Amino acid sequence: MKKTAVLLMIITIISKIFGFIRDVTLSYFYGTSSISDAYLISQVIPTVIFSFIGTAITTGYIPLFSDIEKKYGEKESNKFTNNLVNLLIILCTIIVVLGLLFTEQIVKLFASGFEGETLALAIQFTKISILGIYFTGVLSIFSGFLQIKGNYTIPALAGFPMNFFIVLSIFLSSKTNILVLAMGSVIATISQLVFLIPFIHKEGYKYNLVLNVKDKYIRRMMYLVLPVIIGVSVNQINTLVDKTIASNISVGGISALNYSFRLIGFVQGLFVTTISTVMYPMISKMAVENNIKGLKRTISEAINSISLLVVPATIGAMFFAEPVVKLLFGRGAFDSQAISMTSNALFFYSIGMIGFGLRDILSRAFYSLQETKTPMINGIIGVIINIILNLLLSKYIGIGGLALATSISAIFCTVLLFISFRKKVGSFGMKNITISSIKILCASLVMGAIAKISYNILFKYIGANLSLIVAIIIGAVIYFIIIYFMSIEQIDSMIMAVKKKLKRSIDNE
Repeated sequence: MKKTAVLLMIITIISKIFGFIRDVTLSYFYGTSSISDAYLISQVIPTVIFSFIGTAITTGYIPLFSDIEKKYGEKESNKFTNNLVNLLIILCTIIVVLGLLFTEQIVKLFASGFEGETLALAIQFTKISILGIYFTGVLSIFSGFLQIKGNYTIPALAGFPMNFFIVLSIFLSSKTNILVLAMGSVIATISQLVFLIPFIHKEGYKYNLVLNVKDKYIRRMMYLVLPVIIGVSVNQINTLVDKTIASNISVGGISALNYSFRLIGFVQGLFVTTISTVMYPMISKMAVENNIKGLKRTISEAINSISLLVVPATIGAMFFAEPVVKLLFGRGAFDSQAISMTSNALFFYSIGMIGFGLRDILSRAFYSLQETKTPMINGIIGVIINIILNLLLSKYIGIGGLALATSISAIFCTVLLFISFRKKVGSFGMKNITISSIKILCASLVMGAIAKISYNILFKYIGANLSLIVAIIIGAVIYFIIIYFMSIEQIDSMIMAVKKKLKRSIDNE
């Protein structure tokens, strides 16, 4: 798992850099304007509409495929995959038709503050971007298929063609027609699917026209994922409420939330998604084989690994929110007001970073056990807390209040998931996790303080951007020196692994 996770992390770093180029390009040409707000809402709408289905598919497909392949072989598991693909295409057609018929009503639901030209543009964008649902749906199945086969690299690489076409469409839209923005997002999604097709064929997948609604595994999947659909659906209400309130607070509010959450998404994608992507098929197989001991050990390792990487990133983002936003986005149409709004949202989103990460890991732990009701209930509790806090905090902190509400609800729900998981499987090393987390937090705070002092001193001599980069490097070195001497189990095992490899290399010579 560790080798694959490291490889995925490297690919993700490169992919996220391209993703940042995409976001920087959008911020350069359109800043936090009514155009960027309309475009981003048009991207959010199909994502929210379809995300509950996509998440449900990934959640239910991987453990069921593993079960079918183990019991009946590759032929039956491929038949199940084809049946799911065909049923999904039918479902996507229904969603697209409804989306095209009620576009205006949907846009108003997601952004009640939109009026006039902004509303008209958002409707035009959405009518185009909603067609991408077809390709997103099939993409979620094929990515899961490759992960089951142990191929994590190709799904991770699919982000490269996507980012290329989005950047190209942003540039071309500024020179030609603004609608090229939305067209580019659909082409980008298609490019991901086209990229995967040769590799799924190589892994043994062959498409056949199979359509059986009464298939027992489809029924079982529906029963399994129904709580997931409900859970993810209520989570998307968070997004809906956030965007709606943001559209009423200020022009560019939606864009500020988007840019700041993209930065949080960088950390999540780099560390959390990488680890959970590798972990989920593994623990699903452990659950099928009733290897609960192995499952608990894997979950514990994943939690410690994420804490080790996400906690210092959280402290860093909180200490350097404004300089980071200036460095990455502060040019072109992205003015001082945009920097202020985005850095404010980034600071408050950072507070919940560890909650976002561990909630994803624990939810997948439940899904691997084919227990989906607990994450569903957790999601409902989370959305209720988030809505209440959104309405309260946005009055006092504005855009930052929306981010803080999301962070608080994520942390609260993560604590509930910890309690529920322990009740489900028994002890899984909570004492060790807690001790390690406290050590990591202390090391991160020292790191943050030294990095901030370094930044303030260097700022007087070498400018903001270079000072930030040097301060981050200094902070990272300090952090790893401190945790090296703190006897953290995850670090000790990594050091031992490195020493063994070095010893083997020396012996072979």
